[in-house]
Amino acid sequence: MVIKIQPTQQQLDHWIEKYVPEKDLFFLRESDLSLFQKDVVGTLVFPREEFFKHSSYNGIQMVNSYMYWMISRDAELVIVAQPEWITSLSDETRNALFALQYELGRGLVGPLSLLPELDSFPQDYILEMNGERLGVLQRAMWMKLPTSIKEEITRKTAQQYDEWTSLQPPDSTPTHLSKYANTFSTEPGANCLAATLFAISSEPSLDEWIIHEWIHGDTFMRKLTLASFKKVEDRFNAGDAVVWIDENDNVQHAAYCIDGQLFFNKNGQTYFNPWKIVDWAELEEEWKRFTPCVYRRDS
Repeated sequence: MVIKIQPTQQQLDHWIEKYVPEKDLFFLRESDLSLFQKDVVGTLVFPREEFFKHSSYNGIQMVNSYMYWMISRDAELVIVAQPEWITSLSDETRNALFALQYELGRGLVGPLSLLPELDSFPQDYILEMNGERLGVLQRAMWMKLPTSIKEEITRKTAQQYDEWTSLQPPDSTPTHLSKYANTFSTEPGANCLAATLFAISSEPSLDEWIIHEWIHGDTFMRKLTLASFKKVEDRFNAGDAVVWIDENDNVQHAAYCIDGQLFFNKNGQTYFNPWKIVDWAELEEEWKRFTPCVYRRDS
């Protein structure tokens, strides 16, 4: 049975507070820098490679908010600025900078059609591109927006990541998963691999912290092996872990089979991605570009 899910108000309030990072990032091509040469006083301009290796700018919330994985390879420089810097720019310079963010795929730029109350969105942060009106979110303006607008933007954004519907947990759902099934995380980072490792745990009380971690592929596979799971050439059964791999055998996703039909799953590492009960058809469609492999505990 399909059911509706939603974050708690406390979680939503926390998302609103953290959604736009405290430092503004702007991505440029090397050839674009001359347009802003006179305006970068009070900022830092990083080469792309150095920026993405910098520990200060690789926190999970900054990664998620600015959607690093969507940034174009054409972006060669990154301006890091304090929130008020953007307000010091002329209208022409600010619009040119915002247009670049859209072109280069930076996060926190989205269609205003998602919002019912357009009059409350600051005109200085509206960009018109290809006949569409886009809103550009920056820290200083975000903090000044009415709470109702911030909540609406956050809700609509979250539902772009994952629908707020799920399936009713079956009676066979392990007790330790019932607490998390069809709920949201308050903090970012928890991903599908962490969810699957917690699901297969034989000592849930000791392993519960793992569900909140951002686990990578090699760590996941090592833990799976230590838990006596082995790859089998068989259809999944209750208790199995299904792991999706790419053409280079890199782990891209995993989910835990509850009863042969339904799975405990999390589709991403943002707090907008809930821990959900889903069926095989949904997983198969979502991850169809990768190859599913079944892992079963060796008895």
